[in-house]
Amino acid sequence: MLDGSLWDDLIDRLQYDAPIYRPALAPGTTIDEIASGIANAAPGRFILIGFSLGGYVARKVAELFPRRVIALILIATSLKADTRERVNSRRGIIDSMNSENFRGLSSISIANALHPDRRDEKELIARIQRMGTRLGYDALVIQSHLQRHSIAAASLTCPTLVIAAAEDPLRTAEETRELADTIPNATLRIIRKSGHMIPLEQPEALADAITLWLKSLAPS
Repeated sequence: MLDGSLWDDLIDRLQYDAPIYRPALAPGTTIDEIASGIANAAPGRFILIGFSLGGYVARKVAELFPRRVIALILIATSLKADTRERVNSRRGIIDSMNSENFRGLSSISIANALHPDRRDEKELIARIQRMGTRLGYDALVIQSHLQRHSIAAASLTCPTLVIAAAEDPLRTAEETRELADTIPNATLRIIRKSGHMIPLEQPEALADAITLWLKSLAPS
């Protein structure tokens, strides 16, 4: 439940000369449909960055269109499908709301995704909440029902950077390390002093990690 403004602080700090696009996780009601929509709207070849749920979608894009994805950057995401407990939790959130009363995710759930030192930052929490409000209840329903299994990892062929937060309460560093170990020749980077929302909590460190890695791919 994050819109394109998630990347505002990161883009300002990236030192890489290329046009930047911010595709939404839409249209479509399955990861395959969303991945195809992203590819259809993208240039002929591109570098793809996916955060959290977007990381699953990014892997699916690379699976379906391997000749078009130059490189893949996966942030705070996982190899694992959702547990039944997490699925039931999402369904409970959906059942407690509707299109009339939806005002974004709860401030408590957002705060719990952040680094412990930032859970009292009201403006950061409100910023994340506003993104969900802009996307709306229908997007919440679609995203909550997306099936996150049967997505390529071991068969991916493009250069891949996997980035984890050291203190992510939603996607542990161990999960992210497992993802990096599964993707052939992937590079793993750990961002310190960040919870799940790395692009908002540590945009400078994230931008540095991405920039250095992308430059390392360039021919000398």
